[in-house]
Amino acid sequence: MTRLGIIGGTNASVGDVDLEAAVVATAYGACVVETGTIAGAKVAFVRRHRAGHELLSSAVTHRANVRALADIGVDAIVATTVCGIIDPRIALGVPILFDDLHFPDNRLPDGSPCTFFDEPGDPDRGHLIAPTPFSPALRVQLLDAAARAGVEVRDGGTYIHALGPRFNTKAEIAHFAACGGTAVSQTAGPEAVLAGELEIPYCLLGFGVDYANGVTADPTPAEILGANVERSKGVFAAVLTELATGFRPMGFDTGFIYRMGR
Repeated sequence: MTRLGIIGGTNASVGDVDLEAAVVATAYGACVVETGTIAGAKVAFVRRHRAGHELLSSAVTHRANVRALADIGVDAIVATTVCGIIDPRIALGVPILFDDLHFPDNRLPDGSPCTFFDEPGDPDRGHLIAPTPFSPALRVQLLDAAARAGVEVRDGGTYIHALGPRFNTKAEIAHFAACGGTAVSQTAGPEAVLAGELEIPYCLLGFGVDYANGVTADPTPAEILGANVERSKGVFAAVLTELATGFRPMGFDTGFIYRMGR
């Protein structure tokens, strides 16, 4: 059964559709997965922070979330995130379809390595070798979906993963800018890595809600930030609806696993 997996924040939306929530037990903890249909297309939706933003970014259960979607058989995962803009040339409120990732620590929020390959001797253990962390074929489908929805998307950008939950200093943002960063938030790095280890195509759609610390002379006013967060809901829902409606499964195309036990 073809099914599109979606991971979003508390403010994420898949539109006005009926979803049925169920708890999926995994070896890494339980995850609430909401399933349903969008225009007849099967979707599975995970709120990474849980209802009511129960979990700050430093407590998100990334392995449980990705493992649960894999266990119910999703064919691909699309994640959404509101983020802080690092590149001052980019206007706020512009959706960004990322094509690269900065996540050098490769750590989960609790400080442990970001991997499913944590059991010595596991025959499936190996190294994810990924020329790109985001599925090229899925990116094409997302760009097409955005065009059908009438949403102009910035094609390409480097996503900076920061551990959080605090926001970054000016010096840290300057460092991220020197690394070629486009935007920053605190959740998608582990998702990309873990989906890759399970050989599930993964993409990330961001929405700039404010400028990161020091990018502009004055901080983004709270009312503008809040308005952009609210606007992101409709943009994400429009793009995801079109994607689900025309979704076509693809093979894993972001690299390969060099396995040590085979």
